[in-house]
Amino acid sequence: MNRRCFWAMLLLSAFALPTLAEDKPKRVLLVTHSGGFIHDSIGFAEKTLKEIGPKHDLDVSCFRFTGDPDAKVKYKPKKDGPEVETTALAKYSEDYRVRTGTTVELKHCGRINAETLKNVDCVLFFTTGNPMTKDEFKDLSAWVKAGGAFAGTHCATDTMYGEPAYGDLIGAYFRSHPPGFQKLKINVEDAKHPASAGFEQGTPYEDEIYIFKDAPYSRNRLHIILSAEKGTFDPAKVVREDGDYAISWCREEGKGKVFYTSFGHKKEVWKDERFQKHLVGGLKWAMGLVPGDATPTGKITK
Repeated sequence: MNRRCFWAMLLLSAFALPTLAEDKPKRVLLVTHSGGFIHDSIGFAEKTLKEIGPKHDLDVSCFRFTGDPDAKVKYKPKKDGPEVETTALAKYSEDYRVRTGTTVELKHCGRINAETLKNVDCVLFFTTGNPMTKDEFKDLSAWVKAGGAFAGTHCATDTMYGEPAYGDLIGAYFRSHPPGFQKLKINVEDAKHPASAGFEQGTPYEDEIYIFKDAPYSRNRLHIILSAEKGTFDPAKVVREDGDYAISWCREEGKGKVFYTSFGHKKEVWKDERFQKHLVGGLKWAMGLVPGDATPTGKITK
């Protein structure tokens, strides 16, 4: 090979490398650790995302348990029975099995920390309780501010109540929900946002409808994408004085982006292509793959 051919091939290789990197699927880490209520849909959500992920160039992995698997815990298997000691992982695996029909093994465990975050493009929470320590939350917060993508579905707002900065990051804390499943009509507040995909103004939908605490929720810091059309569902005894029943929003955090949707309680929702388009659109926006506005909405519309 002559020198001219050698340098030509080297130059072509140099330009080819970035193209190969750009073609790699984006790595989404789903976290379903449930220190509080364990939704029976979390296992189905994991399965669904892993199935549809490749269609959208998403490589989905999951941490089902983020605590110390070897920690010793005591509990009563039967209300009036004797107390037994076991590991945190064994106890959680049994609780998870009862709710989802599958178990949690060591391979399903992981910690959300700086080392983990180096290897993912987006973190998606479907969690309750405290899936992170305070130090791990600091790692996550710094990662997002530096350009990371953070997203949450449904009970991600029923998480980390003892860490107010988490509420600021995700955008709100869960207050309550009306009994059972509510049918409502969707108010599309930003039809141009990629996370509005799958829904049109007035689309009827059914799920467990979350109502949020007055703070830190605020339209002055959140870009509302979907909300409940006024008068189309019964909030029962959980009425907000402002009549503001948001469903989905996004916001910017430093150089990073945050997306949230309160839908996702029912397995039927995860099966629904409309919800899948909504969620994938939000994830892609958070990772900077598609454009979309994040300007705070500022007021209730329609």
